[in-house]
Amino acid sequence: MKYKWNKLITFLFACILALGLIVAGLLVSLSVRTNGMLDDYSLVYRDEKYSIPVYIDGIDVIKQDVSCGYAVIEMFSAWCGKDITEESLYSSYGKVVTSTGKNFCKEMNKQFPEYTTTIHKYMKNTELIDAVYNNLANGVPVPFEWAALYGDVWTLHYSLIVGMDIPGDKVTIANPYGYYEELPLSEFLDRTSFEAYEGMPWFLKLGFAVGVFEKNTVFTVEQ
Repeated sequence: MKYKWNKLITFLFACILALGLIVAGLLVSLSVRTNGMLDDYSLVYRDEKYSIPVYIDGIDVIKQDVSCGYAVIEMFSAWCGKDITEESLYSSYGKVVTSTGKNFCKEMNKQFPEYTTTIHKYMKNTELIDAVYNNLANGVPVPFEWAALYGDVWTLHYSLIVGMDIPGDKVTIANPYGYYEELPLSEFLDRTSFEAYEGMPWFLKLGFAVGVFEKNTVFTVEQ
């Protein structure tokens, strides 16, 4: 009996060790991917392409009732003349189906077939700025994922980028917590990279590590 218990303990220890090594490897990989995003974006301030500020008018900010993903879809819907609401989405599914970037992208394409929505994740800072600027310059707001404060609590959040003024160092965001935000480019990128998220719980770190959540993620929307 003692021999069997020793074998069981050894097996369990080996499993725990193997799991720990897997988690450690995933976290190292996440760190490498994160560092790869954080390139020097200072040249955008001197790039003639970004010298003209771009803004989208006609977007009314709402305060989410069901979820930030559904609220962003509602705001986008109102902007393009449709009547899709958080409540109608929840009624259709009986649940929230936009918890991951992949599923949010899928729902955008389903609800707005006249547009093509594409998810871009782990973009370099310069690539993210360029993608957002181009989309806004084409007259379409940009859904994105970021770290946002709800009171004094950090959250993973969807919102809409509605303006970018590089010379003025300002990004304008329609936040479905119920207000507009204007952030300097440095803070905006700290939020999209989730570097600003203080005290991130372990389950969220693991979510990023295994690909459930993504960093530097925007959704380009093109006609």
